[in-house]
Amino acid sequence: MSDKLNIAIIIGSTRAARFADKPAAWFFDFAKKTHPEVNFELVDLRDFNLPLFDEAASNAWVPSKSPEAVAWQKKIGGFDGYIFITAEYNHSMTGSLKNALDQAYVEWGKKPMGAVGYGGVGAARAVEHLRLVAVELQMVPVRNAVHIGGGDFFAVSPLGKNGDMAEIAAHLEGSAKALLGDVIWWGNATKAAR
Repeated sequence: MSDKLNIAIIIGSTRAARFADKPAAWFFDFAKKTHPEVNFELVDLRDFNLPLFDEAASNAWVPSKSPEAVAWQKKIGGFDGYIFITAEYNHSMTGSLKNALDQAYVEWGKKPMGAVGYGGVGAARAVEHLRLVAVELQMVPVRNAVHIGGGDFFAVSPLGKNGDMAEIAAHLEGSAKALLGDVIWWGNATKAAR
């Protein structure tokens, strides 16, 4: 087992017109630069083509039959923590992200999770909902998050000026450092206990 933590940065939208790629790339680069002692990997839900959850039960109770779900479980099981990139849809996370969370159970448990949210209010409600679901999946939600909202969101979104993330990076770096610090601390703590 490697001493290095392995943290997945999961892109939680699968829409063709998604904005997620822009903050995901910025956060991934920022994480690698500020924490070279950690292995970070971008994991894109698009790459897994997950069907809607239709198993007999969670894989906590019975093995999943869907080959796509099993591949997803294998992928996420190898990480020590997770940071989700999420939009806010109708006061919640994306449907594709909720479905991906439901497709596994055992793999998430006793590992930290955090979020980078974007939208008009920085996906604050989506991040709170994500934390509630994470508790049920026995993850360890961390306090800090990155919220790209209001003027910052419209400065970099195609719905606004579509500028480069560098234009708002100074506004986000403090919360990004705090988020990474939380996930790494809890990642080390929970890895030592597993």
